[in-house]
Amino acid sequence: RTPANYGFTIIAKIKAGTAEAIRAYGKVLEQIVHDDPHAFATLQLHYLRWVLFDIEDTTFFMYQGIFDTDFDRYTEDAVALFHKLGVDTVFENLEGFPADWKTNVSAFIQFVREHQCPSFLEYGEYPFVTAGEIKKALMVKRALSAMLDEAQ
Repeated sequence: RTPANYGFTIIAKIKAGTAEAIRAYGKVLEQIVHDDPHAFATLQLHYLRWVLFDIEDTTFFMYQGIFDTDFDRYTEDAVALFHKLGVDTVFENLEGFPADWKTNVSAFIQFVREHQCPSFLEYGEYPFVTAGEIKKALMVKRALSAMLDEAQ
C-alpha cells in the first residue's frame, strides 16, 4: 500500500491485429458504466487508465489501476464481476494470457504479476483516503451546498 492506496501497472504485448478489439472493448465498458454508474463499485477503483503504444513494430497495452483493496482481492473481484456482467476481459487480447482464466483465477493472477511494472514513485494529494470516503465527502459537500442555497 502506498499513499495512492493499492494499484498496479501492467504492460504486455497485444496479439497481432487486436488493437481495434481492445478499443471496442473499452467502449463496451463505457456503455456498462453509462447504464449503471455503480457497475464497478465492488472494485473500489479510484481510476483506471488504458493505453496502447508502439515500440518499433510491436503494440503494447498498458493497464493502470488504483484501488482500495489489495492485489489478490482486486483480481478475484474483477473475475467475479466479469462473470456477473457477462463480459470477457480485455486481457484475452494480450500475448500469453491464459485461455482458462474464467476457471483458473490463479493463472489470471500469475499473468498480472508477471506483467506488473512496479512504480518507483507515487504521490497522493489525499494519502490513504478510500474511494468510498471521497464519495461520502462529496455527498456531504452537495448536501451542505444545497442547504446553504436554500438558506439564501
